Amino acid sequence: MKRAALWILVAALVLLVLPQVLPGYQVSIATQILIFGVLAMSIDVLAGFAGRTPLCHGAIFGTAAYVVLYWTTVAGGGIFTGVALGVLAATALAAVFALLAIRTSGVYFLLLTLALGMIVWGVCLRWTGVTGGENGIRGLGRPEMVADHVTFYYVTLGVVAPVTLLMWRFVHSPFGLTLRGIRDSETRMRSLGYNVPLHLFLAFLASGFFAGIAGALYAIFNDYVSPSTVQLTQSVAGLLMAITGGIGTLLGAFVGAGAIILLENTVSAFTARWPIVLGITFIVIMIFAPEGIVGRIRLLRARMRRVSSP
Repeated sequence: MKRAALWILVAALVLLVLPQVLPGYQVSIATQILIFGVLAMSIDVLAGFAGRTPLCHGAIFGTAAYVVLYWTTVAGGGIFTGVALGVLAATALAAVFALLAIRTSGVYFLLLTLALGMIVWGVCLRWTGVTGGENGIRGLGRPEMVADHVTFYYVTLGVVAPVTLLMWRFVHSPFGLTLRGIRDSETRMRSLGYNVPLHLFLAFLASGFFAGIAGALYAIFNDYVSPSTVQLTQSVAGLLMAITGGIGTLLGAFVGAGAIILLENTVSAFTARWPIVLGITFIVIMIFAPEGIVGRIRLLRARMRRVSSP
C-alpha cells in the first residue's frame, strides 16, 4: 500500500506539473490522452472484469458528444446542463444496449454490440435535421473560462481523477468481485444464486455512464462532432487502448491511450502511411505482450520477486 501510494503521488505530481513544461499543442495531446483513457477504462470494466468485450462504446461516447454540442449550439442552452444531458443520454443508450446484449457472450456479444453501434452511426449520418449529417455539428467554441489549453487541461484532470477513483472502487468492490466471478465461470455464479443478467446490466450501465463522461469532455475539447465520432473505428480505438495498456488492469487504459495517441501523432508527422506503423505495433504487442504493457510489467516484477526470494 505504501508503494502504491508513492506511485500515485508521483503520478499526481507529474500530471500537475506537465502543462507548465509543455507547449500548448502537447498540452492538448495530454488532455486528449486523459479523455480517451476514461473511454478505454469504461471498456475495460466490461472486457476486463465482466468478460464481455463490447464494440459499441464509440457510439455511446459519441452520443454524449452530440447531445452536448446540440444543446449548447442549436438549442442555445448552458454548458453544464448540456454535459449533464449528454452523460444522461449516453447512460440511457447503454441501458438499451445492455437489455439487448447481456444474455449473449463471446463472439455473439461482440457482433451484437457492433451492430447496435452501427445503428447509432446510421442515425447520426441520416438524421440531418438534428445531427447535421456528414457535416456534423460545430460548437461555438469553448466557454471563456476554459478556453486556454492549460486551464482546460486542469479542468479535465479535475474530472478524470475522481472518475478514475470511482471506477477503481467500482471494480474492486464486492460487486466488482462478482463480475470477476462471472467472467471466470458464469455457470458457477448462477449455481451460487447470483443474478448474472442483473449484474451484467448494471456493469454495462456503469460502463456507459463513464463513457458518457469521456464523450462530454471530448465535445468541449474538440468543439466538433460528426458521424466519425460514433463510428466503429472509435470503438475499436478505445478497445485497442485498453488491450495495449492491459485488459483487466484498469489504469493501464491511460498507458494504452498515451501509447497509441503519442505514436499516432509522432508517426503521422513523418509519413502518411502511419496506420501501417500502428498496425505493426499492435501485432508486435499481441505477439510478445498479449497481457498488455502494464500486464507485462506486472509479470516481470512477479518473476523478479520469485528469483530474488530465497
